[in-house]
Amino acid sequence: MTEQVEMDHPGEGRLAHADSDHPPVVSHAKVGVVLANLGTPDATDYWSMRRYLSEFLSDKRVVDYSSWLWQPLLQGIILSKRPFSSGEAYRSIWNTEKNESPLLTTTRAQTDKMRERLKALYGDDVEVDFCMRYGNPSTRSVLNRLKERGCEKIVFFPLYPQYGGPTTATANDQAFRVLMEMKWQPYIRTVPAYFEHPAYLEALTNSIKEAYEGLETRPTKLVASYHGVPKRYLMEGDPYHCQCQKTTRLMREKLGFSKEEVDTAFQSQFGPEKWVGPQTVDHVAELAKQGHKHIAILSPAFSSDCVETLEEIQEEIYESFIEAGGETFTYIPCLNDRDDHIEALLQVVNNELAGWL
Repeated sequence: MTEQVEMDHPGEGRLAHADSDHPPVVSHAKVGVVLANLGTPDATDYWSMRRYLSEFLSDKRVVDYSSWLWQPLLQGIILSKRPFSSGEAYRSIWNTEKNESPLLTTTRAQTDKMRERLKALYGDDVEVDFCMRYGNPSTRSVLNRLKERGCEKIVFFPLYPQYGGPTTATANDQAFRVLMEMKWQPYIRTVPAYFEHPAYLEALTNSIKEAYEGLETRPTKLVASYHGVPKRYLMEGDPYHCQCQKTTRLMREKLGFSKEEVDTAFQSQFGPEKWVGPQTVDHVAELAKQGHKHIAILSPAFSSDCVETLEEIQEEIYESFIEAGGETFTYIPCLNDRDDHIEALLQVVNNELAGWL
């Protein structure tokens, strides 16, 4: 039997037979859905970039060197210089109209569409929001806000198709850290990798077909460029590299392309370690030298266009290809807030909501 609740404010009240000093309780339990992305600096100035990079590069999931070795190097040499170059990269892609990064703009748009779709299915029983692992809105602020709104159960959805320790795992870590601070924790489900989900592959191949239809010259190579990781991560059991390779294969098979038409490469390498390869920036130059003058490139591991795609691919990697003799370089945007992408994410979320609504 449900305890009668006397409403003090919309959505919360006091138990009818409780003492007068009893804290407010929610009148109707809801389910929260949180879309979690990597993060974004608040601005492109030196100190904003330094705060963001310090949080990001201090994460043991991202750089797992001993703190006594890494932190003096990071806080000294690296963060004295890198905020300038990273700020310049962000300024080249910044959404000046909204004064925010494109990643923030797109993640908000994805959340708005997801909220609309879930409201049509479940009414007011579901609250939808988004958070960033680094920067704002923080995981802590969003999970606390959903709990205050009466979400006793939460589906936490890191927006990474392929599971990786430096991406999916650290997003989940942060969510669990927030729960550790709560007296009354909501139940939580974390969403698994969805790189082989049929709806995700459908959206991915749709984006490629649409891009190819608008080209005068068909590319002789399609390059799937994923964010790289040190090879050591693969050897220590991280499935990311293998899931990237499988994504490319499933995508190629669905498109009906031959093995010779599609390559897998990895970008954004830094530091002295050996990383999984080939490196995209070098690979596209080698393709041009081999006679592949017309290529297309996409980033299946990114759910939203960001500095790695808008600046690194479309500037640095593009220049590497052209300087090596390439002629046509076609960048196929991330799935962003395409309707078929939102449908794919919705199917994944609905699977995790099973039994809760």
